[in-house]
Amino acid sequence: MIHIQIPEDHKTEIDDSLVHQAAQLAIESQRKDKVEMSVVFVDDESMQNLNATYRGFNEPTDVLSFSANETDPESGIVYIGDVVVSWDTAARQADKYGHLLIEEIQLLVVHGVLHLLGYDHSSEEEKSEMWAHQSAILTSLGLENMSISEDAH
Repeated sequence: MIHIQIPEDHKTEIDDSLVHQAAQLAIESQRKDKVEMSVVFVDDESMQNLNATYRGFNEPTDVLSFSANETDPESGIVYIGDVVVSWDTAARQADKYGHLLIEEIQLLVVHGVLHLLGYDHSSEEEKSEMWAHQSAILTSLGLENMSISEDAH
């Protein structure tokens, strides 16, 4: 199950089923078992606090992933973690790169889920592998030629 938390003042701005679809496709590209996760939307101020606390960067970023990989002893379902997206940064990046807000959000969700699944981009080899998976998932969403902003990372 994928839990999506969108602030009340933004709920009418996007179709959360498209957020769910992006997360689901990213999960299914790598795992066949049942998993749970959350996608949480925050403002830049909250994102800056999270980024400072967990990464040591006192500035907002577009997406953060918090891996959990905890198995529920009763159901056996693995909670893989949380993807946190800055609504404000996503909106700015969508404007900057000339695409729709929901497309930017789907890109960020796919990117965040891949981090939860163990992908990283700290080396060129890791980045190449992660970007290839990300590109394939985005293509299946109909979002060809989109890539994560290097500025925010």
